[in-house]
Amino acid sequence: MTTSTSLDALYDPASVAVVGASDNPEKWGYWLAAGALTGRARRAVHLVNHRGGQLAGEPFRPALSALDAPPEHVVVAVPPHQVRPVVQEGLDTGARCFTVITSGTTEEDSLADLVTSRGARLLGPNCMGIVDTTSQLRLSWGDFPTGGLGLVSQSGNLALEIGRHLERAGAGFSRFVSLGNQRDIDAADALESLIAHGPTRAIAAYVEDFRDGRRLADVLAAAHAAGKPVLLLTVGRSAASGRAAASHTGALVSPHATVAAVCRDAGALLLDSAGELVDTALHLMSPTPSLVRSRPHPHRHETPSAPPPDHPSAAPPPPHRIAVIGDSGGQGALAADSFAACGFDVPALSPDTIDALSTHLPPSAGRANPVDLAGAGERDLAAYARVAATLLHSGDADTVVLTGYFGDYATANPAQAGRECEIAHALADAAGAAGRALLVHTMARDTPALAVLRERGVPVHERVEQAATALAGAVRLTSAAPRLPQERTAPPAAYEVEDGGYERVRDLLASYGVAFPTAEFVTDADAAVEAAYRTGYPLVLKAMGLAHKTEAGGVALHIADEVALRTAFARMREATGAARYAVEAMATPPYARELIVGVRKDAAFGPVVMVGAGGVTAELHADTALALAPLTPARARALLLELRHAPLLTGWRGAPAVHLEAAVTAVCAVAQAAADHPELTDLEVNPLLVHPGGAIALDAHAVVATGSPCGD
Repeated sequence: MTTSTSLDALYDPASVAVVGASDNPEKWGYWLAAGALTGRARRAVHLVNHRGGQLAGEPFRPALSALDAPPEHVVVAVPPHQVRPVVQEGLDTGARCFTVITSGTTEEDSLADLVTSRGARLLGPNCMGIVDTTSQLRLSWGDFPTGGLGLVSQSGNLALEIGRHLERAGAGFSRFVSLGNQRDIDAADALESLIAHGPTRAIAAYVEDFRDGRRLADVLAAAHAAGKPVLLLTVGRSAASGRAAASHTGALVSPHATVAAVCRDAGALLLDSAGELVDTALHLMSPTPSLVRSRPHPHRHETPSAPPPDHPSAAPPPPHRIAVIGDSGGQGALAADSFAACGFDVPALSPDTIDALSTHLPPSAGRANPVDLAGAGERDLAAYARVAATLLHSGDADTVVLTGYFGDYATANPAQAGRECEIAHALADAAGAAGRALLVHTMARDTPALAVLRERGVPVHERVEQAATALAGAVRLTSAAPRLPQERTAPPAAYEVEDGGYERVRDLLASYGVAFPTAEFVTDADAAVEAAYRTGYPLVLKAMGLAHKTEAGGVALHIADEVALRTAFARMREATGAARYAVEAMATPPYARELIVGVRKDAAFGPVVMVGAGGVTAELHADTALALAPLTPARARALLLELRHAPLLTGWRGAPAVHLEAAVTAVCAVAQAAADHPELTDLEVNPLLVHPGGAIALDAHAVVATGSPCGD
């Protein structure tokens, strides 16, 4: 894994050369050169343009070879056909890092090979540059306010949008890295470098091409462990990204769902928009010591060494508690509903807290949760701070939400601006002293008091539902427990999968311990009858070699005798033209439930296991849970219990629970088989029949990378 020290020349070079510098503000070369010159107090800056000229008193040199000393970092903004000669010249002069802005460069891989073979690094091509506000490095177009968010992005305009949101919120960037085409420095490299960067307090990323997804997942987990979890944006939520019909698994495991599963298991957070990302980042960058306070669960005995989070006996953490203060009963009630809808607990306050609040509130005020100020703020603005401090110190809440009018008093009466700012400081002081989070939802915008709150690190939101969603994401991140798969070191059992047909896949999975009904494989009706005497009735007849044999008439169930078998065989041969058939015992255990267990090989992340409600209606239910393969038994069990249909597995309306551990064993076996056999792009058991006595696979299917799918 690349270390952050190898990127020192990227973030804080001793000298920079901008090749393609310009004095024309309509050209990229102007903004790159002007940005580079802002760091002249820290480093040497050289501007290169063979036509000559100057910018801000700095003359343009004709070539890199004409410089007095070799530049450490070279920014390339020249026409595509000139990129390689410029890079070659830079390497010959001793440059250690290249940022290539130019797009349309041919032979990008060979350019990267040229750079890395000389021990240098390449950012881009086709990138917007890099900004490090902590080292006075600005090698990009656009405004990048200074702050604590590190951003890695494949979209330059999205970075500018995030910057606008941050600036309005009184926040900004520690670093911005535009990845471009990632021919050398990729998202994992850039994210890893932010982990050790002290001024970076939260990390954000927009990634389209995940390249080595397993390595990226490891970096996400490392960031979480270091207290810098990642907020991620990506594309692919639309149905168009998941059109893969070679198997049920292919239809149910989209790239976006895979990224979501990886983020969940790596301790990162996948979000939907730039605004949501910034709202959540503001909470993560708040100076409050912790969003999730350690406190005893009312129904759990705490022990010195609790089991790991994915251990079957580990109890979930208690819900995060919210106390709401409203200067309007309606706004307070709606805020309480918004936070409850996001999974927060809005508990009743203790008698002691209610008594303490009574000293600060008029008799008509509401003292439950939410707390209604009933005009107390209009009579004395200090009531806001006193009530908030009472709740922050009460122990009844982990976060206090102030919703309504605060921040807007000076709009109607400018004479109140100073006093409102004083109360804003008092609110921030109370949160800091209590060590608990305070957030504000206000109908105002950009007033002096709100500026104070933002400067003090108190998140301010214009919509209460955004506040609830952002806090929910931040809490989820801080309480997440990364649980990425551990690759096994033992060699897999020797077994070559020549095709994806049921017969071969059944043998493969049986070697991993997956149970199947007794079966024989035949080519004609007489052989089917002979096999039936050994298998026993009732039985199932299946046509082999069909991608979706149920729909094609290739499955006959509940065959009770020889006459029915011969009739079914003749009908099936006419309908399918199959050359080979399975005669299989009919499995009908009572209280059985159908699951699907599939593994799909993702181009970036490798084998991804999916469990869900199975059978022929698997796509209809679309009730699935995903994780990277292979799985531990605890992780497999957790996936099964994540399903909406999980109550059917654990006992529903008096029905006995299925043998969950047998289901877990089967899921782990399928996941491990797929991980051990990279030649399989899809591996699927559907249905896996789970029942109180165990689990049995009724059909299996695979897609071999060099062949076509067989089986159902």
